[in-house]
Amino acid sequence: MDKTEFIALVMPFKDRLYRLSKRILVSKDEAEDAVQEVFLKLWSGKENIENYKNPEAFAITMTKNYCLDRLKSKQASNLKIVHSNYQTSENIEKKIEANDGVEIVFKIMETLPEQQKIVLQLRDVEQFEFSEIAKMLDSNETAIRVTLSRARKTVRDAMIKKYNYGIG
Repeated sequence: MDKTEFIALVMPFKDRLYRLSKRILVSKDEAEDAVQEVFLKLWSGKENIENYKNPEAFAITMTKNYCLDRLKSKQASNLKIVHSNYQTSENIEKKIEANDGVEIVFKIMETLPEQQKIVLQLRDVEQFEFSEIAKMLDSNETAIRVTLSRARKTVRDAMIKKYNYGIG
């Protein structure tokens, strides 16, 4: 596989990898670094990419694992500092997340356990099918559905608490 073929294969899902990385790592710079690292790993194993049924799912799995490893690494303490100080100041992101409800949901998502955060991102934001998510996360569809249900319930409960929906 040459450079042109590789770029044609991986570039269509670059944005999905970035969004997943950003959801897990929060920091824009860390997310960009994560995607770059995954692309380097894919490039170094480019001869095997064509053997995968779904290279995108493989790349998403690599991204998820890389990001979780980053959070667990020695540098995690630095990332937590970045997390607590990180504020979105880019006009593009503000336009995309202009709706206050969407911003709040994304902030709530950041507080979810990692597995719930990832499943919610892959299903509700990236629109993957349950079977695809199960393969990416090396799980079964029932577990994915349960995790998604719990994540949605947590988000819903937090929204109700925030806005006192239905109370009063």
